[in-house]
Amino acid sequence: MTQTSQVIPADAMEFFKQSAGTWHSQRTTHHLPFRRAELGGSEIFVETLPPDDPRVVDICQMYEIDPKTASGGAFVRWNGSMQWDRDNDENHAGSTVFAIVPDADNPRQGKMLRERGYAEKVPVAGRYELDDDGGMSLITEYETMSSVERFWFPSPGVRMRTSTVKRFGGFNTATFCTESRVETSNPDMSGIPEAGDEASQTFYSLLGW
Repeated sequence: MTQTSQVIPADAMEFFKQSAGTWHSQRTTHHLPFRRAELGGSEIFVETLPPDDPRVVDICQMYEIDPKTASGGAFVRWNGSMQWDRDNDENHAGSTVFAIVPDADNPRQGKMLRERGYAEKVPVAGRYELDDDGGMSLITEYETMSSVERFWFPSPGVRMRTSTVKRFGGFNTATFCTESRVETSNPDMSGIPEAGDEASQTFYSLLGW
């Protein structure tokens, strides 16, 4: 039996190039105060963007950051559902664009800029850092909560994520996701809103998946 070694990206843009394509995600969210777990799933499409893409430039200008310091970005669309949705009519769908701005002295860490967050309809930024094990950690401070996430690739076709969300009022959740690459050149993402449209506030990942 052949063992697949873990993929270790050199910088954040390489991480997102490995993430490009269509993914099927299975997640378990633990609502800690209620001692209950909720299952969910989603389809995710990720497209990497060059640093001169107008969408990346616009986001940098929104934060008053020189667009020339960005290494690129990504466009993400997702469509999913959660176990507790009422009558299966609650659609967790949306899309977003974000920009990657590495620190001048260390390309393995920096800022992740997004046009808005899930909890507040305002622009939101996070701090990312790549570790020596090939994972990427992302810390995001919202006005009413904070989230800590870690992403990694056990193999090129499998991506994993853990996250914790802490509301300032004391409500905490912890999530574990396993995502598998879907081998298709024509992902069916019909019915998913364009970037900036209304999206679910249940998922608090800055990256949208």
